[in-house]
Amino acid sequence: MGSVNLHDWIDELADVLDVELEVDEALVLDLARVSAHQVEERSAPITTFMLGYAAATHDADPERVEQLAARAQALAEGWDRPADARDPDDIDDDLPDDTGVDHSSDEFED
Repeated sequence: MGSVNLHDWIDELADVLDVELEVDEALVLDLARVSAHQVEERSAPITTFMLGYAAATHDADPERVEQLAARAQALAEGWDRPADARDPDDIDDDLPDDTGVDHSSDEFED
């Protein structure tokens, strides 16, 4: 199979998906490339899907889509978390062991 005209593919895909939209394919491809190289190859389609979803929630305003893509690309460019790294928000803090403390008379505010 030879080279494909991406714009034609987008037009035909939009027809099949029953959507009317203009796609800045360079913007989407740039975001996919950065995501694939800086995060992980498999992140590219998910990243671009999420950009599309975000675009839909913002009525696909081209200026807003560019802003969202720039934010996503900045996140990808700065990504340095290895695949096996724990999410910092999910790290369990040590809790003091107070099993020997009698809390029966504790009063709590509503």
